[in-house]
Amino acid sequence: MTGQVNSRYKKVENFFALGDENRRVHQLNDSLFNLLARQYVQTDTGRQLVRDTVPSDTLNRYRRYYFRPAAVIYNSTSSEKNYIQLDRGALHGITENMSVLNSDGAAVGVVVNVSPRFAQVMSLLHVRQKVNVALKKSGDFGTIEWDGVDPGLLLLKGLPKSVPVKVGDSVVTSRYSFNFPPGYPVGTVAEVISDPGTNFFLLKVKPAARFYNLQYVFVVENLQYSEQAQLDEQTRKRIEDPKRTTR
Repeated sequence: MTGQVNSRYKKVENFFALGDENRRVHQLNDSLFNLLARQYVQTDTGRQLVRDTVPSDTLNRYRRYYFRPAAVIYNSTSSEKNYIQLDRGALHGITENMSVLNSDGAAVGVVVNVSPRFAQVMSLLHVRQKVNVALKKSGDFGTIEWDGVDPGLLLLKGLPKSVPVKVGDSVVTSRYSFNFPPGYPVGTVAEVISDPGTNFFLLKVKPAARFYNLQYVFVVENLQYSEQAQLDEQTRKRIEDPKRTTR
């Protein structure tokens, strides 16, 4: 009897040790992600860098993206509008519009709401989610979304039929996204549909992230997001305002 109890205790102990190891590896990956060269941008030597508080590396490239680790405490995949909740919030530097990657660096979603200690993420498996993506081999871009039908397939729209694409091609985050850092996995082309009524392909894409088994993620901050978003909003108001007088 004592041997059985000790055996069960050992299994429980090993289970929690495995959890600690997973967390340790995740934190290590977080540190490595933040050191990748792609998280930095080369400083224009002909201009003065106004925001001189932005951390830079030894090559004088300033940081563009910052990664923060978080654990998933809630996740849904069975609805048309799926959300993920994380154990990090405003007190940990998390804000709306930050992108979320899984522990392998694959796209998961975007933060849409925060409380002091938690964050709510709109999953890629949400019918209102749209993310700018690109074909890895060519850089041609489109928009990834979900139709609410099959959690194992996303839809890539807006890719012209003139673009060479085939099953098995990799889809990654686009440099045109304000939220996501470029070049991170989104999925793999599973089917190419040529709609005779349009000039665009409809691609079915198998997600790179395993949404049924999300445990740890990275919340990614674009340190220039506010400036980009503000400029975009101001431009649209200025140019598209119907009351604006013609020059």
